[in-house]
Amino acid sequence: MTIAIDLYYTMRSPYCYLAAPSVADIVEKYDLVVRLKPVYPLAVSDPTFFEKVNPLWPPYLQKDTKRIAQRLNLPFRWPRPDPIVQDMTTRKVAQDQPYIRRLTHFAQIAAERDKGLDYVVAVSALLYNPEIDAWDQGDHLRDAMAQAGLDLSEFEGIAINQAARLESAVAANREAQLATGHWGAPLFVHAGEIFFGQDRIVDLVWYLERSGLQTR
Repeated sequence: MTIAIDLYYTMRSPYCYLAAPSVADIVEKYDLVVRLKPVYPLAVSDPTFFEKVNPLWPPYLQKDTKRIAQRLNLPFRWPRPDPIVQDMTTRKVAQDQPYIRRLTHFAQIAAERDKGLDYVVAVSALLYNPEIDAWDQGDHLRDAMAQAGLDLSEFEGIAINQAARLESAVAANREAQLATGHWGAPLFVHAGEIFFGQDRIVDLVWYLERSGLQTR
């Protein structure tokens, strides 16, 4: 029996990046469909987020994500440039967000083609690749999308011509995410059950197996 889950995912979250390969492995092993629901990071969806967050959280996040990446044997360095345009001294987030908007709209297009997981696995790996200093330049993004079987030029045309529709779709994803009872990403949802964070993947699989999930 095929089981489907929703995955709420942001293209800036290091925890989303760290979860993506494990999710891809699970899909390869189990009769599972992952429906990607791209959402904007809290820096965009909640402009007051960095005003409220404890100042101890950002340095802990850096240590925690680096440690997890080492355990998972995944390359890791914060993206250059950061997908969010932000003054890291004042934490003020710019009103214009070209990087994250482009990445998220592309994710929505891929999701509509049932290629969402392929997209986030390939593109997130590009963003967090410590050997790439400018993921937005040259052929880096084009090559990453090609690995997922996607064409950058085609996506760029759709993103330009359907910008308003894509923005509405991402906003609808956010509303659906909040309706589940959580605001964070990665967020896995099945039949009303929610699992937040890459460290809940084991629990997710356990629950899905109890719900009838079978190996391929």
